[in-house]
Amino acid sequence: MTRTLKTTGIALLAAAAAGAVAALVVRDQITRHQRNLFSPRARKRLAALGHMGREPASIPHIRLLRDFIAWEPRKLLRERARTIVGRMEDEVSERNLRLGVSDE
Repeated sequence: MTRTLKTTGIALLAAAAAGAVAALVVRDQITRHQRNLFSPRARKRLAALGHMGREPASIPHIRLLRDFIAWEPRKLLRERARTIVGRMEDEVSERNLRLGVSDE
């Protein structure tokens, strides 16, 4: 029984460590994608938009994408960002309606 308990404890510790490392990697990727949103390379900006499109709607994300739209020289990328902003604004509005928060 002691050996089983020790093995289980080591397995749980290893799983917790792996979870912590995974969380750090995900956080790093999110930061990197947001930074790449203003990259001089169009492919990196497109990849960053793809990442932002999968993110949950939030006011900071909407503001960041609005800044991107004002800055972006390529029409295709601006339109993609506008689509994402529209979806996020709808999600935020819907969430506020469910919570009973007014826009005023």
